[in-house]
Amino acid sequence: MAFPDSTIAYFEGMMGQPVGGFPEALQKVVLKDKRPISTRPGELLEPADFEAINDYLQGQYNLPATRRDILSYALYPKVFEEYLEFKKSYGDLSRMNSSVFFDGISQGEVCEVELEEGKTFIIKLVNIGKVNKEGYRKIYFEVNGNQREITILDKQYHKTFDVEIGSTLMADPNNKKDIGASIPGTVVQILVKAGDSVEAGQSLIIIEAMKMETRIAAPVSGKVGNITVQEGQQVKNGELLMQME
Repeated sequence: MAFPDSTIAYFEGMMGQPVGGFPEALQKVVLKDKRPISTRPGELLEPADFEAINDYLQGQYNLPATRRDILSYALYPKVFEEYLEFKKSYGDLSRMNSSVFFDGISQGEVCEVELEEGKTFIIKLVNIGKVNKEGYRKIYFEVNGNQREITILDKQYHKTFDVEIGSTLMADPNNKKDIGASIPGTVVQILVKAGDSVEAGQSLIIIEAMKMETRIAAPVSGKVGNITVQEGQQVKNGELLMQME
C-alpha cells in the first residue's frame, strides 16, 4: 500500500514524537525499510539563510520578496514555487470568487471580477468548442459585452492505445502486473521508463492530491511494460498507470 509523503514523514518522526511513541507495528508498515529518527527534527535541519532565499526569489522570479514570501519559501519551497509559476502563467486570480476559481462557470453563466475599486469585469461564457485531435478546444466568451476567443489545451482529454476518447482504462485489481492509481489526483512525476527493471516496493509514479504527494510502488519485481499516463495528467482512483511485463 502506498502512503502520502506527509504520512511517511509523520511516522518517521519529522513532526515530533507523540506521547507514548508510535505503535511499532504500524510504524513499520508505513516506513517499511526506512529508519525513524529519535531526536528533535529541528536538530537535523540546516539553518535557514533568509538572505540567500531573498536573492534566489529576486533572481529566479524577479520578486521583491516580502518577509511573508521568504518564510513561505523556507517552509514550503515546492508549493511556493508552484504558486509563483501559476501566478506567472495566469496572473493574480485572488480577486476571483472561490466557486469560479475551483469549478469555473457553465455555458451562459455570468460572473463578476472586481480588479480594483471602480473597475469590474463582467464575464460571460458563451460557448465551448469541440476538442480537436490534438486535444485543443476554443472557448468563446464576452468581457463587458466585447467578444473574446481563446484556444486551450483540454487536460482531461487523452487517448490510450485504442481506447475510445473520453473513456478510462482501469487497472485490474486481480492482476498484480496492472499498476493502478490508489487515489485520484495529478501525475506529477514518472520515475521509471518502459523497459526498466524494478524491485517490489520501488517507487514508480508520484501522484499529488490536495498538496499531498503519494508514491505508487511496484507490487512485484519485474520489468516496466506499457506506461499509460503522462506527467500532468489527471487520473481517477483505480485508473491504470502502467503495466509490468
